[in-house]
Amino acid sequence: MIASVTSATILGARGYSVQVEVHVGRGLPGFSMLGLPDEACREARDRVRAAVLSSGLNWPDQKITVNLAPPHHRKTGSGLDLPIALGVLLATQQLPADGVATSCVIGELGLDGSIRSIPGVAPMVGVHPEADWIVPADGVREAQLVTSGKVRSTASLRELVDALAGIGDWGTVPPGIQNERTADLGPDLADVRGQPVARFALEVAAAGGHHLLFIGPPGSGKTMLAERLPYLLPDLPHDISLETTMVQSAAGVRLPPGGLVRRPPFRAPHHTSTAPALVGGGAHHLRPGEISIAHGGVLFLDEMGQFAPAVIDCLREALETGSISISRAQHHVTLPARFQLVGATNPCPCGEGLRPGACRCDERSRRRYLGRLSGPILDRFDLRVAVERSQVGELMATEPSESSAIVAKRVEKARRLAFERSGGANADIPQSEIDTFAPLSTAAVRRLRAELDAGHLTGRGLHRVRRTSRTIADLEATPNEIIDERHVEIALSLRTAIGVERQ
Repeated sequence: MIASVTSATILGARGYSVQVEVHVGRGLPGFSMLGLPDEACREARDRVRAAVLSSGLNWPDQKITVNLAPPHHRKTGSGLDLPIALGVLLATQQLPADGVATSCVIGELGLDGSIRSIPGVAPMVGVHPEADWIVPADGVREAQLVTSGKVRSTASLRELVDALAGIGDWGTVPPGIQNERTADLGPDLADVRGQPVARFALEVAAAGGHHLLFIGPPGSGKTMLAERLPYLLPDLPHDISLETTMVQSAAGVRLPPGGLVRRPPFRAPHHTSTAPALVGGGAHHLRPGEISIAHGGVLFLDEMGQFAPAVIDCLREALETGSISISRAQHHVTLPARFQLVGATNPCPCGEGLRPGACRCDERSRRRYLGRLSGPILDRFDLRVAVERSQVGELMATEPSESSAIVAKRVEKARRLAFERSGGANADIPQSEIDTFAPLSTAAVRRLRAELDAGHLTGRGLHRVRRTSRTIADLEATPNEIIDERHVEIALSLRTAIGVERQ
């Protein structure tokens, strides 16, 4: 007998349809699997057999052949366990022929017959967005995000077989997606004492979507400031929210209770991270990296000077295009990667390079340390801010600083102005339209020309200063659209020289 069950697998952050074909017939007892399964997928043979027997069902003492069509996509993970098991039961007539004729199925099986959760439910279900789906209980919310069909689930294979045969009940499924935003109480900017310049830079970065680099000694609050940036940002637009949910689901990141990622994510990989960990990839199972998981949110690189230079340079494509392309011999995937980059670094190995007379490093050590950050990477930071340690009086002050909620209101207002003007954040203003959306006064043009003539700005740096000036003017709610010299001066002051580089 031959049976077929519709399922899906995942590559990168995209799902692919898989038709699980099962043939049970005469021959020496055995189990073979075709269609480019990976190691985890091939191990389904033993998991499925144990789960079927543990569920009180019969395992055929015949030749079983499983074909995963189409054969030109590698099938990864354990999500095909459940459709393979149902295919065997259909082929041996332990299930009615029409049991899963109109449903798609994904899920991992435990040896005891339990149905377990798998990563990537949302992108896999998105392959057939109008079909009915049978998914693990933990994946119901994700499935409801992307399908208009019915989503069903049971706790075990035995319960599923009984429900499909009409002699048992389906598990309880939540009625729908919760659209309310839950209270998100994260780190508050009120906890930061002093640091007026760094706080203002953080506000500008949030309002305009600008990349930000903090340079300062240990204990100056660089990490503390960066961790508060996501709580100044507004909720994600629906399209970005859905993309971020798809990527995080594919990466196995735990999703919020409602299933949909509505708040900008915050990712902080360790400085020992490799290039595949940061940008994504792998030998066979191409998984999203940290820059894709941070899509729509903030990627924070603490101790940026400790990252391998080659790893940091891998960010350049994503910073320019908002996506990352990963190619292997048999696969090519493009993953979304539009994030706000925040870096933090010491000015030198000892960390005291900003204090005259306090640094214990020689000139060669300082140059080598900051030389790990290439010029093209530094040029992509709109804001580069020196952060000194707060004064004793500021640290001991009892009056709280301005809270994240207050700053977030100003950020939201400035962002609304930007979106009404250009349809996006100020950091994303196209170069061809920068004269339209960020016009300069005569004095501002003269000031920028002086910086260019002195070699303090590159062409890219010029446009980044203009975009930053536009954001500063929006935060001040400037009555006209013209950017004046004062806005440009503030933007230039937020671009601290790094090492031998001037701007």
